[in-house]
Amino acid sequence: MSMLEAAHENDIELEGACEGSLACSTCHVIVMDMEYYNKLEDPTDEENDMLDLAFGLTETSRLGCQVIAKPELDGLRLALPMATRNFAVDGFVPKPH
Repeated sequence: MSMLEAAHENDIELEGACEGSLACSTCHVIVMDMEYYNKLEDPTDEENDMLDLAFGLTETSRLGCQVIAKPELDGLRLALPMATRNFAVDGFVPKPH
């Protein structure tokens, strides 16, 4: 399960406008501890391209749709940026793939 999916299942306001298809940066999260950030797989070029569009980018920024829960991440703490950049028009509803 990704952090985006976990957020949605637990009523945490993490947008995910593209539904995890790596086409936006609205599920941008900030990993609070470098120790856990270093346990994550390196971001792909596609993720890095989307992170470049994220509001409030930090050294430990990731997309929530790309952070997958696994036992070694037990205790992972994430923060949400103060805003997101969503280039979709108001009322836009993404279509599932």
